[in-house]
Amino acid sequence: MSTPNILLMRIDNRLVHGQVGMTWTNTLGANLVIVANDEVSEDEVQQNLMEMVLPESAESRFFTLDKVIRIIHKAAPRQKILLVVRTAQDALKLVEGGVPIKKINVGNLHFSEGKKQISSTVSVDEDDIKTFKELDRLGIELEVKGVPSDKGFNLMSKL
Repeated sequence: MSTPNILLMRIDNRLVHGQVGMTWTNTLGANLVIVANDEVSEDEVQQNLMEMVLPESAESRFFTLDKVIRIIHKAAPRQKILLVVRTAQDALKLVEGGVPIKKINVGNLHFSEGKKQISSTVSVDEDDIKTFKELDRLGIELEVKGVPSDKGFNLMSKL
């Protein structure tokens, strides 16, 4: 098994949109965007909408979380991967499943009832906090940063 060339994992409850599709993909130099989400892996409409905002230089794949865990180590070294998940819990499942991640960009977690806002784009509930603490315990760096030009901060400093 080889180590996949994962440039960044991003948590964004919108998954792929303009910020992710163009700004992050181009800044990182990613040529493959993998969306790890069980629902989207079976929803061609959502997949087509997400593909519309990707640059022509990047391909996309839409896999279940389990499939990413099973096949990520088969990625070719030339594949420069931006891995996008919807929730902290999805990120933890991938990490615990053996996906080699050292740093996670926390980009967007919408505010809703019962959540505490820790930045203009990130709100967390008790389950999120527990999950982020586990990711931190596993040695994963957790950075809140909307776009590459933003000054990010360590998520754990706000929990």
